[in-house]
Amino acid sequence: IGVKGTIITTAWDGIIAGLLANKYDTVVGSMTITPEREKVVDFVGPYYHAGRAVFVSEQSKVQSLDELKGKTIGVTLGETHEKWAREKGGWDIRTYKGLPELLLELRAGRVDAIVVDNIPVMVAVKETGEKVRKLNTPDIEGGAVAIGIGIRKDNPELKAAMQKALDDMLADGSYEKISMKWVGSDIR
Repeated sequence: IGVKGTIITTAWDGIIAGLLANKYDTVVGSMTITPEREKVVDFVGPYYHAGRAVFVSEQSKVQSLDELKGKTIGVTLGETHEKWAREKGGWDIRTYKGLPELLLELRAGRVDAIVVDNIPVMVAVKETGEKVRKLNTPDIEGGAVAIGIGIRKDNPELKAAMQKALDDMLADGSYEKISMKWVGSDIR
């Protein structure tokens, strides 16, 4: 769209408030499009689809969710996965600001597993060689959820420009090339 972006890192639990307070113009951070969020922000996309996943360290002997009963689970504060983990119950739940902290805690053995979107972890594995293993839990993934770019409702021009750019990238194949380069699969 002819602009240069500036990356601003912020805690997930205040990300929508920061958007609404004009601290940044968009949220490009694996935000699931939900009816609750659509009440306060608009979305560009979806720009990919992800499923809930549970990851353990590569050397963990855990093979199933049942084996995690009573164990410590890491989640990102304010994500849909935190809500799911609390409703599921049976775990000691610890909340963190985001994926980098979750992976650090898993690597250090301070949590036994993390519950997150699968795509950002796939990116971390591809970029850094992170040593994690995804549990086979098709029952919790419930199909892929739509991930969008959050944008203030009072910015229809930016939303239209970003949606057109995304649509053009999807149509000309450049989005798939980017996806293959950074994730190793077509995430659309």
